Amino acid sequence: MNGTHAARAAWAVADPYAAALRSGRGPLFLRRTDGWLLPLEVERWCARADRVDLAVLDRCEGAVLDVGCGPGRLVAELAARGRTVLGVDVSEAAVEHAERLGGPVLRRSVFEPLPGAGRWGTVLLMDGNLGIGGDPAALLERVAELLRPGGLLIAETVPADVDERARVEVVGTTTSAPGGADAFPWARLGTPALLRHARRSSWRPVAQWEAGGRCFAALRTRNARSSAEPPNRAAVISSQRVRKPSGESPVASW
Repeated sequence: MNGTHAARAAWAVADPYAAALRSGRGPLFLRRTDGWLLPLEVERWCARADRVDLAVLDRCEGAVLDVGCGPGRLVAELAARGRTVLGVDVSEAAVEHAERLGGPVLRRSVFEPLPGAGRWGTVLLMDGNLGIGGDPAALLERVAELLRPGGLLIAETVPADVDERARVEVVGTTTSAPGGADAFPWARLGTPALLRHARRSSWRPVAQWEAGGRCFAALRTRNARSSAEPPNRAAVISSQRVRKPSGESPVASW
């Protein structure tokens, strides 16, 4: 099993994470192998999109792909606005929650084949999802493949100049014994670190801002592409409540 699939498997079967999403509350933490704990905001993730979220969604362009959509508050809000949107997440519990909200969602890793690659107008990496895979450069490269030429990435960053790689596991208490077997690679980036990675690849920074104690950056792809990946008809779509897309939609062939 490669690193990406190992990370997917570890996160997807993390019982404390599934239990927290199903109950809508924590406590829940990411724990590094050295014991350091990062509290996870389960209650906010399971609530409706707040004013900070709504302001981010106002910036979205075209069809929106929410990577690591979690319980689906952003996907549901965009769908309610009549936007073409898809959430992707590796967690069965997250997908089930997003489905109950009426958001179109797919249980899949961002590194696996996805519908509409090369045609999405906006990709969202919210709630720490810049950490997915533990390799920001690889994640940025993958997101660039998913976006249309000149497409927009909106990423939530750590409110500090942090550029960290670690192996972590999901735990529900501060006293649970270290397991190790379920640890997976993760990363934490502040805006300065994200911009440093962006300048080394195919990205053009366009905005950065703070709101409600949270930090964000917007980037655009530099490189044009002549074709898009064909949709994968074997994908397991976990919600059929998808509005009929236009011919321009990256998901028009679902």
